[in-house]
Amino acid sequence: MSFPNLPTRLHGAELAIETHAVSKQYGPGTLALDGLDLQVPDGSVYVLVGPNGAGKSTAIKVLLDLVRADHGTARVMGIDPARQPALARAQTGYVPEVVDTAYGWLTVRGLLKHHAAFYHAWDGGYADALCHRLGVRMGERFRALSKGGARAVALVAALAHRPPVLLLDEPTDGLDPLAREEFAGILVEHMTHSPTTVLWSTHHVHEADRLADHVGVLRHGRLLLQAPVEDVRRGLRRYRAEVPDGWAGAPGLNGEVLVRAGSGREITWTVWGEEREVAERLSASGAVVRDASRLSLEDSTLALLRAGSAA
Repeated sequence: MSFPNLPTRLHGAELAIETHAVSKQYGPGTLALDGLDLQVPDGSVYVLVGPNGAGKSTAIKVLLDLVRADHGTARVMGIDPARQPALARAQTGYVPEVVDTAYGWLTVRGLLKHHAAFYHAWDGGYADALCHRLGVRMGERFRALSKGGARAVALVAALAHRPPVLLLDEPTDGLDPLAREEFAGILVEHMTHSPTTVLWSTHHVHEADRLADHVGVLRHGRLLLQAPVEDVRRGLRRYRAEVPDGWAGAPGLNGEVLVRAGSGREITWTVWGEEREVAERLSASGAVVRDASRLSLEDSTLALLRAGSAA
């Protein structure tokens, strides 16, 4: 089955983050990024989704020059991180997938004070308020914190200097449900008061659903799709239809079907395309369309990652 012709380029947007043809290989046979063209519009919340090993963390590290690309270029607020890494990092707040405990002997208060020294825009009052909201224990040594506690400190460190770009790699991993909800509220308030572009890599797509402006779906280091969320919601539908015995399918739709399910006389197809046209093609083939439902952002990304599978 051919793969649908999905959008992978954004047009007309002023970009805060972009990569062009970025490739990165870790040893023989391990290609983490394969010609990545990432486009994150200024002031947007861009959700980057993909399975483990898709290249999400590597892409973020390239933007910080923590990993050097083998080929291609990257820009953060117009700055090439490979040429001016300190300047690029000064524009960003970064929450890594794995929080570094190299300064674990420091108390949380001492660690944040150390972190503040690198940012002239550090807002101590804001940092204290964030710590209070996230339940951070300032007097405890960093290495003694739980995974969720260390993650909360990383969030404070990323936000407190109010950077124009936030790079969030699984930012809620380890947080309890209440802290996850608190984080969502904090992020909304932060963006309201501080103009910010957010690149949010996550497995918990439902958490970003109400905030996301754009989505990128990454698999094997390449973007399957890159588009405004509203375009995805318009372009992707799950169709439930009854079909006659011996039904041979719908000519012209084979290249647009992401997931096929169902058996016998009832099918469920997830299809990329304009709803009226898809329904007309199904009807013309002898199918009776019973329902065409929109998908949540999480279900949409799962369908894209499962493309070509069958029930």
